[in-house]
This record gives sequence, C-alpha cells and structure tokens, in this order.
Amino acid sequence: MKNGWQTKTLNEVCQFSNGLWKGEKPPFVNAGVIRNTNFTKDGMLDGSDIAYLSVEEKKLEKRRLQFGDIILEKSGGGPKQPVGRVALFDKEDGDFSFSNFTAALRVLDAGELDFRFLHKFLHWTYISGVTEGMQSHSTGIRNLDGDAYKAITISFPSLTKQKRIVVILDEAFEGMATAKANAEKNLQNARAMFESHLQSVFSRRPDEVSISELATDITDGDHSPPPKALTGVPFITISDIAKRTREIDFSNTFMVPMEYFRNLKPNKKPRVGDVLYTVTGATLGIPVLVSEQRDFCFQRHIGLIRPKPDTDSAWLTYALLSPEVFKQATMGSTGAAQKTVSLSVLRGLKVPKLGRTDQKRVAARLDGLAVETLHLASLYERKLAALEALKKSLLHQAFTGQL
Repeated sequence: MKNGWQTKTLNEVCQFSNGLWKGEKPPFVNAGVIRNTNFTKDGMLDGSDIAYLSVEEKKLEKRRLQFGDIILEKSGGGPKQPVGRVALFDKEDGDFSFSNFTAALRVLDAGELDFRFLHKFLHWTYISGVTEGMQSHSTGIRNLDGDAYKAITISFPSLTKQKRIVVILDEAFEGMATAKANAEKNLQNARAMFESHLQSVFSRRPDEVSISELATDITDGDHSPPPKALTGVPFITISDIAKRTREIDFSNTFMVPMEYFRNLKPNKKPRVGDVLYTVTGATLGIPVLVSEQRDFCFQRHIGLIRPKPDTDSAWLTYALLSPEVFKQATMGSTGAAQKTVSLSVLRGLKVPKLGRTDQKRVAARLDGLAVETLHLASLYERKLAALEALKKSLLHQAFTGQL
C-alpha cells in the first residue's frame, strides 16, 4: 500500500440502513423499491423493472435513497451466486427505497471518501470472493453476516486521487463494456445460426414419424432413491447434463454401489448409441448422445431412447434438439412449478421421416456446423472471460495503490 493512504473499517466510513418493509399504518406513499433483481453483474442498478409499492410514509422517510447511496444485497443469492452484490443508486429525482433483502450504505464524510470510489471497492470485494466466507444458509437462502461485512477495511488516498482513480476505471470499463457487448452479441449470433439451421432441417413435413417408431425402447431412470457409495458407478442427474455442449459432466456426480447398477434392468443401463433426454426442470429438452462405453445410471428425470438399427443416433439427437421438436415437448409438458415431459409425450414426438442414408448425410452436415458453432462460442466465451479478468486486475491495481 502506498504511503499517505488511510485505512478504516466500512462501519467507520459509512452509515448502514436496513431495508424497507411495506408497513401497515397510514399515511401511505407510492415509492420505487429496489430489489435484488435490480442488481446487474457489473455492480450497477437496472432501473427497467423497479417495483412501485404503497409503503408507510414514516418508514420511507428513514429509508429514502439519495443519489450516491450504495445498495447491498444481504439476503438471496443462489447455489453459484453468493450474496454481497452492490448497486450504485444514481437517480436524482423521485421517491425510492430498498427492500428488506438489502441494506444501504451512505458515506459519512464526502470530503474524505468519494462514494464512487467506495462503490468500486465494494464491487471488487464481491467479485474477488470476499463475501463468500461471510454468509450462512437457511431454507435455501444465503444471508450475509452484517457484522463481518461492516468490519471490512478499506484503504483510500486523498479525495483528489480517489476521483482520478474513478475516472481511469470508468474510461477503461466503458471500453470493456463495448467489447463485452460485441462479444455477447456475436456469441448469441453463432448459436442462433445453428438453431436456425436446425429449424430449417427439422421443420414439420408431410411425412413424419413418432420417436416410438424409431426406437426399440424408451424409458426413464430408476424411480427408487439410489444408495450412495464412495466407489462404484456414477449416477447422473439433470444438473450433470451441460446445456451448451450437450454432454454429460461426470466431474460432480455421486457414486452408487456396483451391486445397485448390476440389478438395474438392461434398458436402464446406457450404452453407445443411446440418446438421453432431460424431461423436467429448467434443463428440459436437452438431448445427449452416448458416444462412448461407460457404466453409469441416471435419475428418473432423464429419458433414455434406444434407437432401432435403421435409425442413426446422431441424427435422432439433432432432431430432438431442434426448435420444432422442443416446441412439441413443451406444449405436451405438464406441471405448474416445474414442467415435465411424460414418457408417453416423449414417445409421441414427431420428426421427419427419412431413411438411414439421408439421416447420416444430414447428421454429418450438422456435425460440421456444430463443431464450427462450438468453436466460435468458445472464442467469444474466452474473450468474455479475458475481459472479466482484466476488470479484476484493474480493480486490484486501483485498490492496492498501483494506479
């Protein structure tokens, strides 16, 4: 750290306020309430979907946001998203507050600490993983340890130097945001091109055939809860099927005893050429071709299709991936909270009727396009990752006195 920088805890430089409950005592006033959904990945405020609620005027007075306040996510998150995100409140007009799942930080002495400098520091703190170790879990929700967060120390130079650092970061991030937007657009275009081609190949035709006519067997995984073991055979769930690459990820699976696997019916033991198909949840409708022999079993939320000898497995996988077939599957799905495709619906899905020679020709063409699409997607994803790494590096330099 450079000489001349001060170091204080957040509690020493900020006022912390808890979020707003609507309350029940009049008079009421209509106010915009910032929620977790209004936080962006870049630590800014997304004002496109702010909820406007009738809240107690008395409660609002103590929790009315001011320009330059920093909103902190203290409850929420998810399995792969810790709480602790921040958003800068940059509105100068209107009545706005923040939900009870959040807190607000307000700089105590604007002559000592610039709120933009503090916001960028807190965003860097979050993306560096600091808040990961400051949270507890209850009923699936992550809760931030407020005392631990307030004890975070921030080092800062003179106000003039703070403002210069903010300008440098803003200029750099503006250019990076443009590059990121272009990369994300190109990524979407690459995937859209492949989906468009699938649509044209597998759009509904006069001569169609159901999946059941192309398969010797269609089943799902064992319905009984599997026993877990330290060694044995991998047990695949829908979360182990990668949506982008349409491959099985064996890295996080749990194992079941070999004896459990041996006792399964033959049609519940995947083999080369089988096609797996997710039939429930957010990943509904993802087909995976079993391309190598490996012992594993799978949950009941995955269907297994065993093609007939005169059906090309790769072609069938692409058919199931096509927008046309996905539309049929979702229209036939049931369930309010979680859509599910029954085996009867899966068996009845319609695809174009083609001979094996034509199927292989179509599959070969799609293979080439899929490889090209994945290559382009990989390039754009690496560019996005590099931009994120550059951002972290710049923030690290800024808050360790290297800018």
